[in-house]
Amino acid sequence: MHDDRRLTEKRLDRFVRERIAPAIYGRTVPLTLSSWDVPGEPVPAAEAIHQVYTPLEHGSAWGRAWSTKWIRLEGEVPDGWGAADGTTVEVVVDLGFGLDAPGFQCEGIAWRPDGTIIKAISPRNQHVPLKLLGGGMSVDFYVEAAANPDLSQGWTFASTPLGDKATAGEEPRYRLGRIAIAELNETVWELHQDIWTLGGLMHELPMDLPRRHAILRAFERMLDIMDPDDIAGTAAAGRAALAGALASPAYASAHELLATGHAHIDSAWLWPVRETIRKCARTFSNVVALMDDNPDFVFSCSSAQQLAWIKEFYPELFVRIREKVKAGQFVPVGGMWVESDTNMPGGEAMARQFLEGKSFFLEEFGVDCQEAWLPDSFGYSGTLPQIVKSAGSRWFLTQKISWNQVNRMPHHTFNWEGIDGTRLFTHFPPVDTYNSELHPRELAHAERNYREHGRGSISLVPFGYGDGGGGPTREMVAAAHRTADLEGSPKVRLGSARDFFEQAEAEYPELPVWVGELYLELHRGTYTSQANTKQGNRRSEHLLREAELWCATAAVRSDYAYPAAELKKLWRLVLLQQFHDILPGSSIAWVHQDAERNYAAVARELEGIIAGAAKALLGEGDTPFLLNAAPQSRGGVPALAAAQAAAPGEPVGALEHDGGYVLDNGVIRAVLDANGLLISLRDHASSREAMAPGQYGNHLELFRDTPNEWDAWDIDEFYRHNVRSLAEALSLRFERDGGDAVVVVERAAGSSTITQRIRLAPGSPSLDISTAVDWQEREKLLKVSFPFDVRADRSASETQFGHVFRPTHSNTSWEAAKFEICAHRWIHVGEPGYGVAVANGSSYGHDVTRAIRDDGGTTTNVRVSLLRAPKFPDPQADRGLHVLELSVRPGAAIADAVEEGYRRNLAPRVVAGAKAAEPLVTVSGKAIVVEAVKLAEDGSGDVIVRLYESLGERSTGVVMANFEARSVRTVDLLERPVDAPGVAAGKDNARLTLRPFQLVTLRFGR
Repeated sequence: MHDDRRLTEKRLDRFVRERIAPAIYGRTVPLTLSSWDVPGEPVPAAEAIHQVYTPLEHGSAWGRAWSTKWIRLEGEVPDGWGAADGTTVEVVVDLGFGLDAPGFQCEGIAWRPDGTIIKAISPRNQHVPLKLLGGGMSVDFYVEAAANPDLSQGWTFASTPLGDKATAGEEPRYRLGRIAIAELNETVWELHQDIWTLGGLMHELPMDLPRRHAILRAFERMLDIMDPDDIAGTAAAGRAALAGALASPAYASAHELLATGHAHIDSAWLWPVRETIRKCARTFSNVVALMDDNPDFVFSCSSAQQLAWIKEFYPELFVRIREKVKAGQFVPVGGMWVESDTNMPGGEAMARQFLEGKSFFLEEFGVDCQEAWLPDSFGYSGTLPQIVKSAGSRWFLTQKISWNQVNRMPHHTFNWEGIDGTRLFTHFPPVDTYNSELHPRELAHAERNYREHGRGSISLVPFGYGDGGGGPTREMVAAAHRTADLEGSPKVRLGSARDFFEQAEAEYPELPVWVGELYLELHRGTYTSQANTKQGNRRSEHLLREAELWCATAAVRSDYAYPAAELKKLWRLVLLQQFHDILPGSSIAWVHQDAERNYAAVARELEGIIAGAAKALLGEGDTPFLLNAAPQSRGGVPALAAAQAAAPGEPVGALEHDGGYVLDNGVIRAVLDANGLLISLRDHASSREAMAPGQYGNHLELFRDTPNEWDAWDIDEFYRHNVRSLAEALSLRFERDGGDAVVVVERAAGSSTITQRIRLAPGSPSLDISTAVDWQEREKLLKVSFPFDVRADRSASETQFGHVFRPTHSNTSWEAAKFEICAHRWIHVGEPGYGVAVANGSSYGHDVTRAIRDDGGTTTNVRVSLLRAPKFPDPQADRGLHVLELSVRPGAAIADAVEEGYRRNLAPRVVAGAKAAEPLVTVSGKAIVVEAVKLAEDGSGDVIVRLYESLGERSTGVVMANFEARSVRTVDLLERPVDAPGVAAGKDNARLTLRPFQLVTLRFGR
């Protein structure tokens, strides 16, 4: 029996490969080709179409990496083609595709001579129906062919120069395949889909199941009935032989899959942003064309930025998309500007992802997205449930946690509880992909893998080729139709994400709960890779805070015109670069070069805006004023205000000691040995030693960093097995910088040089360490460690609008997996009554371990990851000069850590003027932190204040307007009125009783 089965399956496979597939297109005739090569970057269709085209031979080699060739296709459809029943005429265009990597190779888009888009040309979507060419039997259109190189290289992670246009080479990378008018036999095509679905299902069924044998026998009948020499003539009979097997209904208990079209297009990755714009146009034009033929087909589109590009660069396509949105087929989802990373963006940036994304969808389409949609981001912060709910959304979808290296999530549908107690309905599609082809293998996996059987009955499956692969295809839609009610298969229904969430929410009210962050047990290196990109993001976030604060203050206090449009433009650029392959540092060199140029431009524009607002606010004069944009007072200046700074304190004392130095400013005392290592750190208030006995901080260590795969993404646990200490200094010297005491240390690390400036300023509660590295290493990881004399069972790491606690031990596999963690501006370790904070200027990766010493004490070692040197996808990643800032604050409570994070990242700004400026709002209560002050999005001039409880405890305080306010209301992130627990609003103030980490947005009417 088994031999009989195998023989039939072999017979079927060969019959499909050699007989049926070639017969899908019966007759073909080649087209006449001519072309024009774009000399540089891509140009609009209107410009390209009017160039001079020269003859192009079929089979020609073409396309140096990243180049564009425009090809004109001309010909006449032979008489009688497409006239027979079940036949139609198409143009087939093969640009030299390899079928194994859609989205990671050459791509094309077809254009009419009038400059309107037809559809994309992709490896698995090569056809252009004659009906889309304007009618008649003449063929005359253009293909914009992009020679994008395949940087995936079979996912071998080999170093390649292809990611930088300057090193990608000049040789052609592709050779034209068949480009012809072809007669499509629709009956043969339908038969091919029947076989694909039934054959795939058969292979998923148990060997002894009668259903499997029934399908096998149907295939035998089909093979016997059909004539291999007349496939077209016997295809209908072949379909009839399979009809019974396809008509057998699904089991009543079969799992239900809601299938929604999708095309996960990374906004930059192994291609630059400029190519993403074209990838979006290709995919969305395909989608719209597919909708015209399939009214039940629904497509979920998640990124407002991508649709904004279409509106700007492809307005005619945008109009067609808008029509499909109205029809309910093209569905905006997610409500974010991009599918961002969620580990590293600051709190206000995450709020703006939803503000900008949801506002765009509302303004352009009238759609209020209810689901956050992040299938591919590298873990999800514990604050995300509150941010999503604060944006007026209800649901969350991701897929990436299925990539965990060790632990499997216990649920696919559950309530996710954030650090403040907010719960969010969450779904992980058990299909374990966001690029499904709706193959029976994937459908069967989704049903077997679903962990809520007996409680829920439905899951979501996003289908379509991503990243420029063309999105959903007509073959996928055909598969959905065939598996809608098919014995042995889950029931597949086409629809939207909202359709799924509403049904799942209704059928499964008593959800299990997952508390805290959704940590991805993979891609931990993304907290560190491409340090310049991370530094640009951190600097931009704080400059935007300053700009909005001073512009709002100046607009309220004077006749200054608030630059809303300019600020929105800059915010959107920063939000784009928080995409989950840009900010994490996992893109090609071209992407990060663009990012660094963009960050420099953002800084220039924001510095100009801040200078203009400060001039309007302070007036003309020569008196130096300190602009304090921090939420805490500093230097005698109140928070969020401008005033004359207090006189600097006495110069810091410095004494030579055993070849090193003792620095003391009366607040803290630091002792550095002859190698510039921190052997003692005390705060005078407690007189307690922070450093572990016999150990030293500011210890640079160089680790071997050779992950198993995914170079720029991953740090694997075994990196710890090979480490080289960089404790020895080449030189040590002392300098004065005003009243600051500075110890300068020179070190070497392999081929790299390191200069550290260890600084103690008058009155400062922390020791600052600036590490300048000329980084020339390969596959190395540079960390700096601080072993503290505290027994800390957990560390606290800043995240958006709060902090998250993580164990410092490894009792369970879940804890052991968190050997590299993400922190924003600070990390804190402590025991009751005493703690130490380490703040950073742009470093996100950390690890915290603890050990019991011989004296019975506990050492808690905090290490900050400074630099990596992965070889893929950017072989030159991070090479060059970097300056990385840290500070260490002994005797620090959590409130001190919060303050230190702002001090490290938001330096006081000194500006000359004539008068001081009071803050727009004052806040009582040290726990309540103002994160943003801006004017309202609607142009009313109302003042928006966003704040949060920062200490993780129930806190009270009052927010008072220092201007004439007519009302105070609580609003959501889109500045719409909402009720907020614990907020009692008055005419010009709000009294707050906030739960731990509660986020509140106040609108002060003017």
